[in-house]
Amino acid sequence: MNRRVALAVLPLLLAVTGCTSGTADDEPAPRPAAAERPSPFRDCTALSTAPAATSPGSGTATATATPVSPGSGTATATPGSAGTSGTMPAAGGSALPELTLSCFTGGAPVVLREVAGPAVINVWASWCPPCRKELPAFQRLSERAAGQLQVVGVNSRDSRSGAQSIGEDFGVRFPILVDQGEAVQRELKRNAIPLTLFVAADGQVRHIDATGALDDAKLAKLVRQHLGLAVPA
Repeated sequence: MNRRVALAVLPLLLAVTGCTSGTADDEPAPRPAAAERPSPFRDCTALSTAPAATSPGSGTATATATPVSPGSGTATATPGSAGTSGTMPAAGGSALPELTLSCFTGGAPVVLREVAGPAVINVWASWCPPCRKELPAFQRLSERAAGQLQVVGVNSRDSRSGAQSIGEDFGVRFPILVDQGEAVQRELKRNAIPLTLFVAADGQVRHIDATGALDDAKLAKLVRQHLGLAVPA
């Protein structure tokens, strides 16, 4: 009797062992370390060059965004906006912080004050939920307004692997600067992120937004109001 039981149980044990072994063999290979994967972000070599459509003498670039001028029919305010007075960039402003940051992709460090406007600079981190929520909208802005303004990220107090994974998973491609010591936040006297800086063509910061995650419509409204550019939402 005992022998019969043993013979009956043996095939079951072999079957279980086979399934376990097969499952382990079918598991996907571990994801390579961030340092071994190509960066999803663009390099920073062109950050000091003004967008093509705003460079003096340039007329070759076609862009989705268009300058908003006084009396232009494209400058009409949308319902719920501040009105037509918000369609032109505000006067004044302040210069970008005098900081030098490394580029995520390597290469020469970037002097933040030399980033050419018009520009939208987003300070973010992978551990910040509202940052993750709004990053795809900034990517879409960089595509819709190509040639009229540049979108730049500043990755703050983050791990390289976390930042890279966000870029890969969310399709973020615009250039990213690295600020491990939160120097930008200290200079701006701001404690929380995300932060978004709207920099005019003259290099002046016209507005800093700290209201939380921005969507396409809010970004388009802020770009129109503070940089004088009409960007489709």
